[in-house]
Amino acid sequence: MAKPVDAETARLQAARNREARWQRWGPYLSDRQWGTVREDYSAEGDPWRHFPHDQARSRAYRWGEDGLLGICDRQCRLCFGLALWNGRDPILKERLFGLTNPEGNHGEDVKEVYEHLDATPSASYLAARYLYPQAPFPYAELVAENGRRGRHDREYELMDTGVFSEGRYFEVTVEYAKAAPEDIRIRIAVTNRGPESARLDVLPQLWFRNQWSWPPRHEAVAKRPWIAREGERRLGAWHESLGRFGLAADEASCHMGWLFADNVSNTRRLWGVEPASPTPKDAFHERVVADRPEAVAAEAGTKAAAWSSQTLEPGATRTLRLRLCRLDGEGERLDVGEDLEEVFEKRIAEADAFHAERCAQTCDEEDRWLSRRAYAGLLWSQQFYHYVVEDWLTGDAAQPAPPPERRRHPNARWGHLYNRDVIAMPDKWEYPWYAAWDLAFHTLPLARMDLEEAKRQLMVMLREWYMHPNGQLPAYEFNFSDVNPPVHAWACLRVYRMSERGPADRAFLESAFQKLVMNFTWWVNREDEGGNNLFAGGFLGLDNIGVFDRSKPVAGGRLEQADGTAWMGFFCANMLAIALELAPHNRAYEDMASKFFEHFVQLIDAINSVGGSGLWNEEDGFYYDHLRIGDEQKPIRARSLVGLLPLLAAQVIERSTLERLPGFRRRTEWFLANRSDLARYISFMQGSCGEDQCYLMAMPTEQRLRSVLSYVLDEEEFLSPYGIRSLSRVYGDHPHPVDVGGETRWIRYEPGESETDLFGGNSNWRGPVWFPVNVLLIEAIKHYHHFYGDRFRIACPTGADNALTLNEVADELTRRLVGIFRPDEEGRRPFQGEHGLYRDDPLFRDQLLFYEYFHGESGRGCGASHQTGWTALIALLLNGFASS
Repeated sequence: MAKPVDAETARLQAARNREARWQRWGPYLSDRQWGTVREDYSAEGDPWRHFPHDQARSRAYRWGEDGLLGICDRQCRLCFGLALWNGRDPILKERLFGLTNPEGNHGEDVKEVYEHLDATPSASYLAARYLYPQAPFPYAELVAENGRRGRHDREYELMDTGVFSEGRYFEVTVEYAKAAPEDIRIRIAVTNRGPESARLDVLPQLWFRNQWSWPPRHEAVAKRPWIAREGERRLGAWHESLGRFGLAADEASCHMGWLFADNVSNTRRLWGVEPASPTPKDAFHERVVADRPEAVAAEAGTKAAAWSSQTLEPGATRTLRLRLCRLDGEGERLDVGEDLEEVFEKRIAEADAFHAERCAQTCDEEDRWLSRRAYAGLLWSQQFYHYVVEDWLTGDAAQPAPPPERRRHPNARWGHLYNRDVIAMPDKWEYPWYAAWDLAFHTLPLARMDLEEAKRQLMVMLREWYMHPNGQLPAYEFNFSDVNPPVHAWACLRVYRMSERGPADRAFLESAFQKLVMNFTWWVNREDEGGNNLFAGGFLGLDNIGVFDRSKPVAGGRLEQADGTAWMGFFCANMLAIALELAPHNRAYEDMASKFFEHFVQLIDAINSVGGSGLWNEEDGFYYDHLRIGDEQKPIRARSLVGLLPLLAAQVIERSTLERLPGFRRRTEWFLANRSDLARYISFMQGSCGEDQCYLMAMPTEQRLRSVLSYVLDEEEFLSPYGIRSLSRVYGDHPHPVDVGGETRWIRYEPGESETDLFGGNSNWRGPVWFPVNVLLIEAIKHYHHFYGDRFRIACPTGADNALTLNEVADELTRRLVGIFRPDEEGRRPFQGEHGLYRDDPLFRDQLLFYEYFHGESGRGCGASHQTGWTALIALLLNGFASS
């Protein structure tokens, strides 16, 4: 008898079967729409200066919306979010504030304190928390101090300003619970954590995305939507494609009344031109902060807010209750509902049951909590993403034409690209746009909660309105033509293997494979300049390990990249594995398996032997990039992740697989017998793979694997207390010189934020620990154990008297990574750093943030603070991912 499914899983099944629209509403509202490329209509292509935070409250967006801890429908037509005012701020707090890339001493950076507490895939329950200072929000101080600091200084954060001292802040917790797919109960709890009474204005807001100011080509909205008062505590809202909705509020939520405005730009404030409406987008700011009653409309608009103003005593909590619901009947009325608390209680219990099912039995209470918070951040990071490049290039009717420089933007060659989807973002504030290789990592923890959504996200990037006709995947919004590591095939195979196998899953894998063949061909044709299977091309993320931009041509020569070639080997190995998975059900894939087998062998041979030794350095026992100028090949002898990535390209083929595929077996045996020049790195042995025989195809031989691992596991090189560093620690005291065109440049180990602005932003691969590559290395080490078995032992750490199996090495690396988040003996979590609030304030002590990367010595979180996308991989490590 089949095991009964829990309530949340049943909701997901109903949504997939189109029986109920449980996923029509969710946390799809962006944290930041301002300062994005898609909203940039400047000639110079500077989105941060063209659309800064100061304009966000007054300027209607073209391509989306943003808000504070909000929700919207999947097409971002109707939005709900918070606005707050502490009686002292210069502006109404409607969205998160942060520094732009030019303002921050380490690039763009959100300067707020908030966290995602809980979520389910259907958004049947969502919870998040925002900490709002009672002192004036120090906007100017944050900009000025970070502007004063240099690259060698730490970022200046909100908690460094002292505004949270003595607990002088409001804790604002927002929860959403669905009684039905389009019946959403809302609970907003505000608590005064300070020692004195303090005022707080709360404005729950409902508004329509502006689709009427620029007649859209693809979103047919002929009639302007409206929101109007329908009683003392009710609003009605109508949109021609979404239908009719109502928002009801309890007395506490709207005791100051309702406010109305139009979601259009305040052109008078922005450009000195009369606005299209006398009550534009920033009218609520004018009414509440500037105390101008005439600034708002009386009864209707396209934006509305309930207004609550209250003074809270120390420790006091006030809860506001609202309900957003579809209204099917013409005269139907709505109230908050006497069952609101019952709905929350039920949905929270169902969320508990759902997440309990997805935690391994070996997880203790702490690990379950960590996993659940990681999943919450991942689900909250889903965002409606809208960007139609052709419309962005040509402009809109009745609007000024885009400047001619727009046609020279890197995205101009992506005129086919049509994005209008809910996508898992890296970080909805810092990176409120998808990145192809980030997304591949997002789908793995997502698949543990919602397998079908993980598949959908992977397939979106492969659709013809995303993938370029030449086969390239779009990289990210700032430059879709940039080069991301090819990890999509790995993610597709991994997600497939996390599911129950069957015809439907094979259909997903087969469909993905067809498109991935096009992408593979693009790589072969575009990034192997020398035609010798040694690849180049940038590979976003690992760029600033070097001393020059590897995405650009090297003057007088070309770069042959160990990581580029390794990524292609990794891609090829996964394509081979997919072909072998599909071949027993469709023999046409035997030929494709042979194709990728032979190509993989050629890549293995190239990295090890082209020009004599390929990219391998026998003296150092390590893989390096080579700079080729004419016939001269010069290694860049800096030990970094570049030289570790060849370990990822490994594939074990079971003998039983060959027996099931006689055509592939014959071709393989012929190749091994007749191309011994290429097959020298293919290992065959009996007994290591259980009762079976197996082949190992891998870039390093056993001897070279041992050599590289000796560096990986050396605490003076790569092995940090918190995982694998991206650059050898040796280069901290002894920077490595590199001669570039007669000029000496230096590679220095930087354990935290980047100390160079060569590549801009806050990205730094010169020392810190990065979760995605660590996870791939752990998985690769498990693959090697599957082949070599317990006979392969190595000291861990290097130089120690012990000798661990590769499985045990993988477990040790996992323990160190997870240790970033686990509390130490004093209750401090390494990622939190040394700030006293993490020691003294209970809310800060239990705050979990999933950073972009982590300090190579202390484990402190660095970069984007809510990058739960790929850092959500922590949940998989806690639940035995590397063993699956």
